[in-house]
Amino acid sequence: MPETPTMTIAEFETAADATAFRTLNEAWIEQYFTLEDEDRAILGDPIGRIIEPGGAVFVARLDHEVIGCIGIMPVGERVFELVKMAVSPVHQGHGTGRKLIAAALDRARSLGAQRVALESNSALASAVHLYEAFGFRHLGHDEIAPSPYARADVHMVLDLV
Repeated sequence: MPETPTMTIAEFETAADATAFRTLNEAWIEQYFTLEDEDRAILGDPIGRIIEPGGAVFVARLDHEVIGCIGIMPVGERVFELVKMAVSPVHQGHGTGRKLIAAALDRARSLGAQRVALESNSALASAVHLYEAFGFRHLGHDEIAPSPYARADVHMVLDLV
């Protein structure tokens, strides 16, 4: 009987991880929206834009195939942003996104984060519900900072302290 593939969450390590990070994100963005300048900047340089400033990128692997990814990026004093979560469409609905978010939040806590913010879009209802399940709250209109993304109509935060 063949073994069931094992899903693991690991830190971004290789050029193949960088390629998967870019292609997984480009696929969902282009399916629902338009790739924007900030997308291109982050996806084209995740090491320089996310990791080197003090964040992390995680990939979900099913055996050796990268099926999902997420980043946690510093954006202020003890504030991080959850960025670029993507799960391959054929692997959605099996808990991969939940495991990626948990890994990113654990890293944010270990880095001393007091707050984690995120931006999304109301068309991505499953993702928004998942963020709510982790305790993220929607920001009021008076709390929302300007966004580099035209598609961002959901702004959420999770206070860790």
